[in-house]
Amino acid sequence: MSGKVVRRAYKYRFYPTPEQAEQLSQTFGCVRYVYNRALAERTRAWTQEQRRITHAETDRMLTGWKRDPDTGWLAEPSKGPLQAALRNLQSAFDKFWRKQNRYPKFKKKGKTRDSATYFRGCFTFRGGKLKLAKQSEPLDIRWSRPLPDGADPSQVTVSRDAAGRWFVSLLIESEVAPYVPTEAP
Repeated sequence: MSGKVVRRAYKYRFYPTPEQAEQLSQTFGCVRYVYNRALAERTRAWTQEQRRITHAETDRMLTGWKRDPDTGWLAEPSKGPLQAALRNLQSAFDKFWRKQNRYPKFKKKGKTRDSATYFRGCFTFRGGKLKLAKQSEPLDIRWSRPLPDGADPSQVTVSRDAAGRWFVSLLIESEVAPYVPTEAP
């Protein structure tokens, strides 16, 4: 009998180099900008045209924003966190249309926790070293507890709290042994 596959997140503190901190701060700003601009476009389309914008359309908009000279700086960070922001917005709208949540809100600098999510292909994890896309050095992570043997993260979220502390959360899929009831003596 095989076990059930579960997804678990392991959160660790890390200490970025000044270059990494600057690059991640820029990524956080770009993620917030993309989320807010896509939300504004979707809101405008609904209020003026009573038309829903799909995730695929916002993804095409992102490509256009990267090519626009005014917002060309969106091409500097990795594409993964920007696409993850659009995915998060799509999830927020899905919940809104199902009447599970309120209408999505704009993200304000300093009011929300800074974070950027990287999916497979946007980071490398080998030998306990995590390197994000477009970075030259691995993150200096404090491994406060071990990862399961053979852990292969499917998603990495980098965040910074209001106190300026940096964290990285690794999403791991692992198999859990099935529950076997014991017999009473």
